Amino acid sequence: MSAFAAPDAALIVAITDTSLPALAPVARWRLYLELTKPKVVALIVLTSVVGTLLAAPGWPPLDALFLGNLGIGLAAASAATINQLIDQRIDADMLRTRSRPLPTGGLTEGQALVFAIVLGVVSMLVLFAFINVLTAVLTFASLIGYAIVYTVWLKRATPQNIVIGGAAGAAPPVLGWAAVTNTIDPNALVLFLIIFAWTPPHFWALAIARRDDYAKVGIPMLPVTHGVEFTRLQVLLYTIIMVLITLMPWFTRMSGLPYLVAAMGLNAVFLYYAITLKITARADLPMKLFRWSIQYLMWLFLALLVDHYLPRLH
Repeated sequence: MSAFAAPDAALIVAITDTSLPALAPVARWRLYLELTKPKVVALIVLTSVVGTLLAAPGWPPLDALFLGNLGIGLAAASAATINQLIDQRIDADMLRTRSRPLPTGGLTEGQALVFAIVLGVVSMLVLFAFINVLTAVLTFASLIGYAIVYTVWLKRATPQNIVIGGAAGAAPPVLGWAAVTNTIDPNALVLFLIIFAWTPPHFWALAIARRDDYAKVGIPMLPVTHGVEFTRLQVLLYTIIMVLITLMPWFTRMSGLPYLVAAMGLNAVFLYYAITLKITARADLPMKLFRWSIQYLMWLFLALLVDHYLPRLH
């Protein structure tokens, strides 16, 4: 099954919809791509690919590596599209999101809904047919957790929304691991914990920078409900928790000395930003920490991968 089957199906729907002015195929394709939050999905797929590769002592089965992560990526894209579909009205009032395809009218609700359904169905078909039931079920649960539980309920219900909802975003390495072993492995849960602890400082840094936007649309993000100072403290505390958890792969002997050295260096930079954010009021720091956190997670998981294929040094 082609990886482009889902986007093509949605593209046909979009082209035949006469409710919008005709767009060039490339422009319409870009709108659909934007619905999937491609940068977010790329990071998700990176962590799931690393989970897949770490699950095998050598090279994992190619179907698990390619089809498994294709299914996981399509599910993440579906969840992102549903998120934008549900949040389109508040997105229209926020500076960061008002240029998305739905608030601008570039795509209709119906087009986005069909696109999300096609992506989700293809994802489940790939995982059920070519991988295993456990991976498919866990992936579906993660899709529902983010697209429905977080977006519809948690996001609007509690300032702890990102902490509780972070479980869905932390699942990809567990999914990638399960694609190979058909089990929920303890080492995969360590990777889950890393992302779970990383999510609050990552997202709360953005929430501090965009506090006025969230307050305007009535979303109870932590800086809105408890103030910026309290949120800065929480960013620092969760960063410390994250740093401690990132040492677990070395303590459990899942990874060796190369990973430990890389993790310590990355953690030092993250801690510097978190401490500086706590003790100063520099307006540029929240976004600097937010952007660094993305680079941090990418490099941390790549360090796990490099360590896995190097001669083990303990």
